Amino acid sequence: MARFEILEAGIGSIGSNAQADILLELGMMYATGRDCETDIVAAHKWFNIAAIKGSARAAELRAELSASMTKAEIARALREAREWMTMH
Repeated sequence: MARFEILEAGIGSIGSNAQADILLELGMMYATGRDCETDIVAAHKWFNIAAIKGSARAAELRAELSASMTKAEIARALREAREWMTMH
């Protein structure tokens, strides 16, 4: 987890395209289970934030992922994304 705390702490100092790319990669990491447990809620959260930052690819992946999620999972992912955006 320290890896993400460091990333999140410094995310405001990089350009918006780079931010979106990094956030997209976080989503991919959780979606595929690369270096972590697969977590579709976390993947949706990061895809959503990346899409807000301007990543069209993240928006596409978020839509694809949503098709396999329950309404409760989507609601939780949206809530977590909103909380993250509020704090950062």
